Order: sequence, then C-alpha cells, then structure tokens
Amino acid sequence: MTASWSFWQGKTALVTGASAGIGLQIARALAARGLNLILTARREDRLAVLARSLEAEGCQVSVIPADLSRVEDVARLAEAALAHPGGVDVLINNAGLGWYGYYSDMPLAVLNELMAVNVYAPVLLTRLLLPPMIQRRCGRIINISSISAAIPSQGIVLYGASKAFLDSFTTSLHRELRGNGVSVCEVRPGPVTSEFYARSASREGGRRVPAERFAVSAERVAARAVRLLPYPRRVTNVPALLGAVPWLELTFGWLIDRLGPLLLRRSHPSKTLPE
Repeated sequence: MTASWSFWQGKTALVTGASAGIGLQIARALAARGLNLILTARREDRLAVLARSLEAEGCQVSVIPADLSRVEDVARLAEAALAHPGGVDVLINNAGLGWYGYYSDMPLAVLNELMAVNVYAPVLLTRLLLPPMIQRRCGRIINISSISAAIPSQGIVLYGASKAFLDSFTTSLHRELRGNGVSVCEVRPGPVTSEFYARSASREGGRRVPAERFAVSAERVAARAVRLLPYPRRVTNVPALLGAVPWLELTFGWLIDRLGPLLLRRSHPSKTLPE
C-alpha cells in the first residue's frame, strides 16, 4: 500500500531548512504529490513567500519559523508539529550548515552552531516525532546527508564528521525499525547547486568549497528524496555513481592522504603547517 503515491496524498510532511535549496525543492515536490506541509527555517519571509505559492496550487501549508541551533526552538517545533491535525507522517531532516577551512581555525561559535543544526536537531526531532509514527505503523524519516559521510576530506572536517554521524544514525534506525511500517532513509548527494556554499563561505573564517564546480541541481536531489516515500531504501546516492565512493576511499585512501592536503593549501595559501 505504501508503494503508491495515492497513499501519501493528504499526509503531512515536516521539512526543515525549507527556505532555499534542497529543502525548498523538496517542499515543492511534496506539494505536487498532494501532501500537506509544515515548513521551517530561520528566514520567515522566505517561508511565507513559498507558502503562498504552494497554497495557490491547493496545498495546505503551515509555517513555523525556528532556529535549529537552539534546542528550545527544536522542542517548540516538534510540539507544534505534533499538535498539527493528524500529526506528522513524514519528517525531512534537511537543514544543515557547512564550513570550509582548517579545523584549527574554525571559530567556536561556528563549531557549536554546526553541531547543533547538523547533529542534535535531527536526532531530537526524530526522537520526538518517531513514537506516533510507530504507533500508527506508518511513517518516513528522510535524512539529507552528504557523500562526505563516506569519504573523510580535508577542509570539511566537522561537516563530514556530522554527516558520518547522520549516516550511522540512519543505518541503525533503519535496521531497528524494519518491518513495522516506518522507514528511515538517507539521501547522500554530492555537491549541490544552492546557497549552501555561499553561506558556508560567509561564516567567520570560511571559504568556498572547491567541489562546488561539480554540483548537481537541488531539484534532482529533491526528486530522489521524495521518491523514497513509496519506495523506501536505506540510502540513495545522487548521482547514483557516487555509490562507488566508499570503495574509492578503501582502495585509494592512501592517495587522498597525499593529494587532499595540497587542495586545501591551494585554497588557503597563507596557512603554514608545522613539519
């Protein structure tokens, strides 16, 4: 039954980080499939514009502005979502922060914010919204991760580690919940065309990420994420060929050890490292 789009029409999805990029495109794709939406992000003005455009197409939309780096906002968001008529059937943990540079230079404020948004927010939201899904024996939790979860890389030490945590978290929950109607899935995109890189660079001490030149569209990632509703699977890579990346790490990790630092030094020419 869940392997059909008609089953999900009229269900409610909570999408974090919905004001731009992947989150915005996921919201549009879900609305096109007949789901109702709860949208959250920091930028209320952008959420309002998106909500109006989706409502004009017949979608029911609730907007709950929240700063997911603040635990009180995460708890308030979950409480409001659970109070929504019918509750939440789909949770899309999309919100995420990045920062590129030497970890030793990473400002502590950025470190704390990144860990709160990338790790603690999806963990807490999942914990609070999962029990009703289990009780109904129906639900989807889709975590938007990154291929960096599978290939530790210089310059994105904490970002990659946060996504590796999300990868392990997703895998464990997927196996724990197997057979009870609730699926936990992960989307691992490569670089994505969005505001993510510019916003990462705008944070104190941050730089543009070299891999941005290989980016795929946010629409492509969103389409793959939404397809996990009727056809859930533990992990899906975008593009699919990135499924080979873990094998590259196992096979050529020694080469990455040597070449990776050179790429970082090229983007940070003033940085000198001890011998």
